[in-house]
Amino acid sequence: MPSDNLQNSAALLGRVLMSLIFILAGFNKIGGYEGTQAYMDSMGVPGMLLPLVIVLELGGGLALLAGWKARILAFLLAGFSLLAAIIFHNNLGDQTQMIFFMKNLAISGGLLFIVAFGPGKWSVDRA
Repeated sequence: MPSDNLQNSAALLGRVLMSLIFILAGFNKIGGYEGTQAYMDSMGVPGMLLPLVIVLELGGGLALLAGWKARILAFLLAGFSLLAAIIFHNNLGDQTQMIFFMKNLAISGGLLFIVAFGPGKWSVDRA
């Protein structure tokens, strides 16, 4: 049985690592707003949804990092990651797209662990 410190450290590190991809993606979308919006439109997703995507990625990522409403946000981010895989990375004949697709599945799986087991002791939810 792992010690409490090991479990708490792993939960915190896991949350940090899971949240970074969303935080960085949200900032990148702000910096490349017009290009991201055009890409979304080209993939059949209304570009007007981009502000919601940024709020979910950046705001959700920061909240997940802190461990605030972590189970709810992890569930939403897992669903978002699955949708992104299906919509944007569905050309499974292209090796790069297959890797992106599988990355999104793995992220969703990791987030579902947060849904199942919570954010850990060192989080705002547990404070």
